[in-house]
Amino acid sequence: MPSHELLTAYWSHNELATNGLILLNLLGALLLGLMVGYERSYHGRAAGMRTYGLVCMASCALTVIAGYPNFWFGGHFDMGAAIDPTRIIQGVVTGIGFLGAGVIMREGFNISGLTTAASIWASSVIGVLIGVGFYLSAMGLAFFSAIIMIYLNRIEAVLPSRHAVAVRMRFKPGYKPREEVLRRIALERGYEIAGGSLTISGDVGGQEWRFVALALSRKSGAPLSELADELAAFEGIDGFQLSHARN
Repeated sequence: MPSHELLTAYWSHNELATNGLILLNLLGALLLGLMVGYERSYHGRAAGMRTYGLVCMASCALTVIAGYPNFWFGGHFDMGAAIDPTRIIQGVVTGIGFLGAGVIMREGFNISGLTTAASIWASSVIGVLIGVGFYLSAMGLAFFSAIIMIYLNRIEAVLPSRHAVAVRMRFKPGYKPREEVLRRIALERGYEIAGGSLTISGDVGGQEWRFVALALSRKSGAPLSELADELAAFEGIDGFQLSHARN
């Protein structure tokens, strides 16, 4: 077959129709992933809308292309070939997963790099789509991913949200803090202690409490500088650390 016919086969009517259907699946997966990610972000969890949207959309891309093997490589894929492309895809995605895990950093309750890891994984899926000849779908996935990375922060800024603060407090030896008092103080300052986040450790030097304080609303919650001034003046605290819990 002449080379120009091989190239045009990738942009035939049937190929474009299949790519269009794949794009619709990607868009649906993206919207549902963003919905789940918003719920997690609103409740102060580490992974937010961008991470969930990228992962859900890329997972959909890998799944949906498996249903159209007759359109792989411009419709020239030999189903009886000795080499199985799905095994290659599996190896690529698994390997990229380990690479993405390497950019995730955790310090206490703060986790960073999740979105970067998800974008790396999504980029590998874009490469897979190009490799099997679904060029239009690959361009669509790249476009959606770029939109998420560039503009989603602006969308999140207008949605109802609550910021979270990671708190570490070291109490002086002999001082016994009470959880109900701590929760009441947090509420008075516009925060609540996120469920399941309280961790208590101690030794002869005193107890150390760690937790995530979640603002009651977008406008509530005292700023970190004000909280730091109050903690510094508190007689029972030997040391503390405050930081924004970020994705």
